[in-house]
Amino acid sequence: MLCGKMPNSRFNHQVRSLRITKLCNSKDIVTINGMFPGPVVYAQEDDTVIVRVSNLSPYNATIHWHGVRQRLSCWFDGPSYITQCPIQAGDTFTYNFTLVQQKGTLFWHAHISWLRATVHGAIVVHPKSGVPYPFIFPYQEHVIILGEYWLRDIPRLEQAVLASGGPPPPADAFTINGHPGPNYNCSTNDVYDVVAVPGKTYLLRLINAALNMEVFFAIADHKFTIVEADAEYTKPFTTDHVMIGPGQTLGVLVTADQPIGTYSMSMGPYMSARNVLFQNTTAIAYFRYLGALPSSLALPASLPSFNNNLAVKTVMDGLRSLNPAVDVPKQIDADLFVTIGLNVNLCHSRTPQQNCRGPNGGVFAASMNNISFIKPKISLLEAYYRRISGYYTEDFPGLPLEFYDFVNGAPNNSPNDTQSLVGTRTKVVEYGTRVQLIFQDTGTVTTENHPMHLHGYSFYVVGYGIGNYDPKTANFNLVDPPYMNTIGVPVGGWAAIRFVADNPGVWFMHCHLDIHLSWGLGVVFIVKDGKGELESLPHPPADLPRC
Repeated sequence: MLCGKMPNSRFNHQVRSLRITKLCNSKDIVTINGMFPGPVVYAQEDDTVIVRVSNLSPYNATIHWHGVRQRLSCWFDGPSYITQCPIQAGDTFTYNFTLVQQKGTLFWHAHISWLRATVHGAIVVHPKSGVPYPFIFPYQEHVIILGEYWLRDIPRLEQAVLASGGPPPPADAFTINGHPGPNYNCSTNDVYDVVAVPGKTYLLRLINAALNMEVFFAIADHKFTIVEADAEYTKPFTTDHVMIGPGQTLGVLVTADQPIGTYSMSMGPYMSARNVLFQNTTAIAYFRYLGALPSSLALPASLPSFNNNLAVKTVMDGLRSLNPAVDVPKQIDADLFVTIGLNVNLCHSRTPQQNCRGPNGGVFAASMNNISFIKPKISLLEAYYRRISGYYTEDFPGLPLEFYDFVNGAPNNSPNDTQSLVGTRTKVVEYGTRVQLIFQDTGTVTTENHPMHLHGYSFYVVGYGIGNYDPKTANFNLVDPPYMNTIGVPVGGWAAIRFVADNPGVWFMHCHLDIHLSWGLGVVFIVKDGKGELESLPHPPADLPRC
């Protein structure tokens, strides 16, 4: 994908089925415009993007514009039952938002059930005309979308997993731009290929669109220079691998500076949780030099071992904002402390063999401050805007209900002492509130790296560490912290984020591992109106879908 492509701000997206053959099997998948991955949305900084979504599939659909800060456009954010009712089969909805002061790599995906497994694509926002990149201008740009593929029908798989009370099965393959590569059955020719001119530098726009897996990515014998994370420029940082969680994006430069040949681009698992089955076969794409013999064997890439936490920390340590973060909040109005993790609830089914396949005959759940989020039956934003009572409460606690050794001393006699509360609880904040939020991983069931995503905002990642958060010993970076929309909270550790709540509306915050989201690892922020039109939630659009 070349840099010179003119940005277009109007798009037509049709949600429709496509029959594809992969891994020796054919099946129907849900796509946008019959493409897997879906079409790239190209735009420039400050463009208004208008996307007409027509649902020609049999399933309910919504599209979330992941990482778009949706300034005064909460109605178009896209998470089902949070900011809108789904677009039902045969219906249409037009998304309309402006990329205010945003440029870089973002992505869009379905935000209902697990449809985003196949309904996803890149958003590439170029700088305004005449504005250069703050790094060497690449010879070419390539979008690289990392995904997971299942042989089973995704909506049926989701229903079966959630009905079972147990864990999801691992994906049948990892994919790079929809292609599994030669390590998988019937996939010798199902390989993505980048043709590289020797001596030239390429910008790879990496996106993890996987449903439930964080992954490592590397190119054999080549180094990456990270120049962008979550569509914000970073100080250049050189590494031979990256770890990228679902919902995260990275811009990396790679120079074709090795002997002419074919080099593997490899994607493999990062699994920080214990006792979880996962796909361990590497997906391969080719970084093929111009002039390499077609018969030349691809040199293998070396990936970190699946549980190499240090390899993850090393990359995170290297992420710094390009320029000093002058607007990182120094004073805090709302200091929130939120535990995140898994739960096992008691079995209440009359058929426990079918419905209670969690640990010790329990049912898996997930929670924040030990509350599992239940999506309402109507759009929460509509309920808030129209003052419809009964669908949510405003009592999400800013602290855990009890304090203990979260990492090493968490209750683990499942399902007897590992249960969560349930509810559609929200956290209400006044306009302009300077928020600090500490995410604390917990060891109930297992510690794990959780990719936490906040809609409607980016945030400064001012600190992170291993163990239980201790304000007396925590080191914070208030000078040049990275500005992100999704943060991998370290396994058995914590992460601290800061942002100013200056975008009114109803904003979802959740783990971007879809199984954890389904189990309840989410919460909603309600940011109240400020003063005047520029600080207030606008009226809903006329074609807003109805439940």
